[in-house]
Order: sequence, then structure tokens, then C-alpha cells
Amino acid sequence: MRASSVGRRGVGPVCALLLATAVLAGCGHRSDSEDTGPHAVATSAGPSGYGAVFLAVDECSSFGTTSFTEVPCTSERAAARVVARHDGGVAAGPLCPQTTDFVLHIGATRAASGGNGDGAVPQGYACMRKLEAPHPGDPGGGGGPRTIVGDCVYSTGDGQVRETACDGKGGRPPEYRVTSAVADRSACPSATALYVQLGGDRPVGCARPV
Repeated sequence: MRASSVGRRGVGPVCALLLATAVLAGCGHRSDSEDTGPHAVATSAGPSGYGAVFLAVDECSSFGTTSFTEVPCTSERAAARVVARHDGGVAAGPLCPQTTDFVLHIGATRAASGGNGDGAVPQGYACMRKLEAPHPGDPGGGGGPRTIVGDCVYSTGDGQVRETACDGKGGRPPEYRVTSAVADRSACPSATALYVQLGGDRPVGCARPV
């Protein structure tokens, strides 16, 4: 038996351990080394002008192929809003809200030479919610940095599972749906076929075949 992390672009990963009883265990919170969005790296050339903190809560970002920048939320370039913002790394920091669509990793930058330090941006991460649907972080949406109640997964055949859209439009049909979150596996219904680590106060997700 082995456990390993499964990540992929644009959808939330689930770590899984295949047991002799054909029950899977998973994890729904990514580490800093895992992809949490479309190459989720936020960049800033200095003070943004849109707020005292780069990508603070309720501020907006653009979409890009390799990086994101802060833009006014009224701009036609605005694509997602910050719903939570934390300093430090994702692995050691607080969980993003459950319906977060993706996470932006913010690299530490220093103010320009001779400046007063106001342009410095500490390392951190921003939990993002797209301004328009579809929202991959919604229950059953097939993505997002967290696995939550209502999400669906499928087996990859090597003792691991990945999240997929419950409506079958995610490229792979769903095999299990997370129906509840509990504090301990013993609290899951007897029909549970998959245990998913969700994090938070109720870290165990009970999943049944679709």
C-alpha cells in the first residue's frame, strides 16, 4: 500500500490510499509544491495603487498564461476576486474557503532601491473566486484547491483518485460522491466506500458510489 499526492492543472487533487477492502483514503488540501490553479503565480512591480496590500481581500486579479496582476475590480481585465489572503505558505497556513476556485501563490518582493519599503510584498497566498461562472470550486464543480461535500472523484487505477465534475463534463465520469463530512471515520455511514481527508473541523469526507 502507498499514499501519494495527485495534482493537475485546474482541478483539485485527492490523495488516495488503496486498501485491501477496496476503500480509498484521500486528502483535499494541497501543499506548496502542488499546482493550485492555472500556473498560479501573482506578480507585482511595486505598490499596486489599488489598495494598501497587494491582492488584499475583495481586490481583483487578471488572468494570464504564466502570471497574474492586480487590477481594479471594475476593469474589463478583472477575472477573479480575493476571498481570503494569508501570509506564508499554503501547507502551514489556514485553509482557503471551501468554494475557492483557485489559489495564487504570492512571491516575496522588495521595494525598489531607495524606496521607503511601502512597496514590499511578503510571501503569501490569495484564495480566489472567479467573477463569472463556471466555478470549479463549487460542490461537484470538478476543481478548486479543496475537496468538499458534494464533490465527485474517480479512480485512476493505481490506488489513487482524482476529482472530476459530477455532471460528467470533466473528461472522466464520476465514480464516487462525497456526501458528508465527519470528525472520524467511524461516524461515516455503513455504505461509505471512500474516505477523503477534507481538513478543518470535520476532516473526514464520506463518499459513496455514484
